[in-house]
Amino acid sequence: MTAGGAAADGEVLVGGMANAGAVFRRGRFVQRPAPRNARALHVHLLALKEHGFEGAPTPVRLTADGREHLTFVPGDVALPPFPRWVLTTTALESVGNLLRRLHQAGAAIEVDPDADWPTELADPAGGSLLCHNDVCPENVVFRNGRAAALIDFDQAAPGRPVWDLAMAARYWVPMLDPASATTLNPGELDAFARLRILADSYGLSAADRTELPGVIEQATEVCRAFVAHRVANEEPAYLQALEEHGGWDRWDRIQTWLTAERDQFTAALLR
Repeated sequence: MTAGGAAADGEVLVGGMANAGAVFRRGRFVQRPAPRNARALHVHLLALKEHGFEGAPTPVRLTADGREHLTFVPGDVALPPFPRWVLTTTALESVGNLLRRLHQAGAAIEVDPDADWPTELADPAGGSLLCHNDVCPENVVFRNGRAAALIDFDQAAPGRPVWDLAMAARYWVPMLDPASATTLNPGELDAFARLRILADSYGLSAADRTELPGVIEQATEVCRAFVAHRVANEEPAYLQALEEHGGWDRWDRIQTWLTAERDQFTAALLR
């Protein structure tokens, strides 16, 4: 999130959909609604720091009124309509590298099996790594044009590293059919080359490269169900976003394109 207007509780940080208008900065700290699994999540975030990962907020405390206090992470956060630097090769490579460092630190941390981790964006296959699951531009802090930190771990849940990379690829490649990609970015983007760049910067294994295109298809289905649930509940932000971005026809078009181009994506990743 990025700075907005002033409020009685501090400076409003704008961006995102779930906690819009409820996140405030007061000096070096951010106050926001705490997720239901905040205690387990805070333990994990502190452990990440102990294992050398500095690219996440540091938990400070939980309050009796259901809010959490975290350290503010300085830098630039892109908000829609996204600036052109979001789709530079430098930004893409840095996101892959940041996610790799998150996973390397997280691999040494045991995930609390009894925590109430959210399931809506979680890896259906499960896993032993706590994935972020929502590495979209609004949740990545940049400094000097490079991804430096991740924020908003509300959707974090156990899964496989390839799942987290697939979720990130949806936004940063982005994994969009040509018509949708042109609407988002008037310039030409080579999705096949960019997916390879993301995999290279992450250091993805050959086995996971073979699996990645299919996992992206599955992740897209999971994200569609996530949106559908909120549209069914008539949540205004999701209703507006669906209308502005081509409705369900766009989702259908993307899914058809991903399936049709699976072999080409696999070839690009293994070339």
